[in-house]
Amino acid sequence: MSLLIRDALVLDPATGEYTEADLRCADGRVVESGPRLSAPADTRVIDVAGAHVVPGLIDAHVHVTAFTADLGSAGSMSPSYVTAHSARIMGEMLDRGFTTVRDASGADHGLADAQEEGLIRGPRLLFCGKGLSQTGGHSDFRARGEHLHDEHPCCAGLGRIADGVDAVRVAARDELRKGAHHIKVMASGGVASPTDRIDSTQYSMDELRAIVAEAEAANRYVAAHAYTARAVNRALEAGVRSIEHGNLIDDASVELFLRHEAYLVPTLVTYWALKEEGPAFGLPESSWRKVDAVLDAGLAALERAARGGVRLAYGTDLLGGMHRHQNHEFRLRREVQQPIDVLRAATTCAAELLGLAGEAGTLAVGAYADLLVLDGDPLADIGVLADPARLRHVVQAGMIVSR
Repeated sequence: MSLLIRDALVLDPATGEYTEADLRCADGRVVESGPRLSAPADTRVIDVAGAHVVPGLIDAHVHVTAFTADLGSAGSMSPSYVTAHSARIMGEMLDRGFTTVRDASGADHGLADAQEEGLIRGPRLLFCGKGLSQTGGHSDFRARGEHLHDEHPCCAGLGRIADGVDAVRVAARDELRKGAHHIKVMASGGVASPTDRIDSTQYSMDELRAIVAEAEAANRYVAAHAYTARAVNRALEAGVRSIEHGNLIDDASVELFLRHEAYLVPTLVTYWALKEEGPAFGLPESSWRKVDAVLDAGLAALERAARGGVRLAYGTDLLGGMHRHQNHEFRLRREVQQPIDVLRAATTCAAELLGLAGEAGTLAVGAYADLLVLDGDPLADIGVLADPARLRHVVQAGMIVSR
């Protein structure tokens, strides 16, 4: 069965221009675009009466297994229990218009396969398995008084600890063995980890380069959690392809982004949400006190990066009950960017980062038939995308999946 979207204003994010056209979708792809298209007899026709149609959204930094903000508790949870929560979280992401997401640690091949086979509703899921952390790093959730560490190989933790060049090579190879689309590395301190400082750097340059080498050998890439300019710049010099957060970058960082053709994935909404609601959804007090160190700097970092021409992708990094704010990132970025640039971050630019250029984030013939029918023009008011109630239809792989 095919689908025909009739009488649409179809946006090309690359040019920022709308075209009056019909779209015909079959076998999960856009197969035809143009005025007054005809279609086979079994085609479902949706006349959208001149509504604005954009590609399905891409969130390049999610944690679909993070049903609580107490990330340290995940490793002791039953995988089946976490999966039940993840299925709900993914279905709600799809209802908000996100048809593809990149998980930044926690999700595995089981969730990706279940979504692909239609066992659970949700965005197309690009996973990395468990993020790599040094001892005392951003994925080491032991308190200061704890000594023993259980890797929980069967369970749902977000990270694994590996120290030394040989150990990080093994860890990276192991995640790649399990099908990781990318490797996540913790290159600085973070909010959710109990014993590190936001302004610390993590992993030696030799360790970072070894992780990058293993990813590149498998034709994959590395995404690095990093906040300060010092941490970001070290990661970029080591060959990391995308920096997650980057709230405290400087002008030297911008030059390195451009030189290495790397991407920045700001996640402004998570700090706004953690400050407002973090403790209510399980964020420990010690972590909540760290939020201020990165909250105010995030918007300034985005402005610096955008002004400098850095490649930007849309990311949210939300946890627990705060996932519902996923679309609010559009409003926050509008403070320093034009609507078309914010939309590109969630379509064409994110697709390029994920290796899906020409397949996702576009409605060109041959691309995935992922699209949103909107109640309003997001280029005139980005709030159209910030409010899921403005979505008339969500189409994924040529099927209406939410309305």
